[in-house]
Amino acid sequence: MNPLIIAVYTFAGVCLFVWIASLITHDHSWVDRIWSVVPVAYLWIFAGAAGLANARLDLMAIIVTLWGARLTFNFARKGGYSGVEDYRWEILRGRMKRWQFEIFNFFFIVIWQNVILLMIALPAYTAFQNRSTPFGIWDLVVAVIFVGFTGYETIADQEQWNFQNWKKSEKAAGRNPHPRFVQTGLWRFSRHPNFFAEQAQWWTLCFFGVVAAGSLLQWTFVGAFLLTTLLIGSTIFTESITKSRYPEYSDYQARVSPIIPFPPRHAEENATAS
Repeated sequence: MNPLIIAVYTFAGVCLFVWIASLITHDHSWVDRIWSVVPVAYLWIFAGAAGLANARLDLMAIIVTLWGARLTFNFARKGGYSGVEDYRWEILRGRMKRWQFEIFNFFFIVIWQNVILLMIALPAYTAFQNRSTPFGIWDLVVAVIFVGFTGYETIADQEQWNFQNWKKSEKAAGRNPHPRFVQTGLWRFSRHPNFFAEQAQWWTLCFFGVVAAGSLLQWTFVGAFLLTTLLIGSTIFTESITKSRYPEYSDYQARVSPIIPFPPRHAEENATAS
């Protein structure tokens, strides 16, 4: 059977599972819990369809598995599998009627996010279709860049983890932590270095399809584009919540690039811009 058909069947099964789970538990974070697992499954579907005998597809599956293992670990240590729902959904429920939120849950949280999870994996389909193209140096270059961004995201998440643990210890000691959100390390150059690296990894994966097909004109770039739009929307919503909690976050926004890392702006530059 065509591996794309198997991937679509898998997509349908995952959507059904997370939708039913959200209805039963009234917890709408099930997509978050499968986020780091499902793309890995899609990559191995395509690699398996080639008999695990295609070096390019095998390498793609391996590095995406590395991505998934790292993200799963980070999500788990933050309590993501403990049954705690994403705080943003509670805020949205407060702004919508129940029926409106359930429509939002079905079409956006369940369907649309799973569409993106399938689409970001489809450069493997391009590689599968062009599996006769020999494995070469450019495949290794793309893999190294992908793993480099994985390392970048690992550092960003670790810095956030260290900061949050320090913040908890300060509160436990009866002190008011300052600053109240992480602003050092990679977070000095980007307000969301983890989001930057996450997007960069999937844009990079697309180039395996480019190498295999021998052309930049690949429709499978759509998945990376859709992920970018999702994370931009998530960033805007998350930052609106953060700013309502921490008024000083506006100063941080004025200094630091939202996604792509850049040297921070100085206070005098901000004043001139104002």
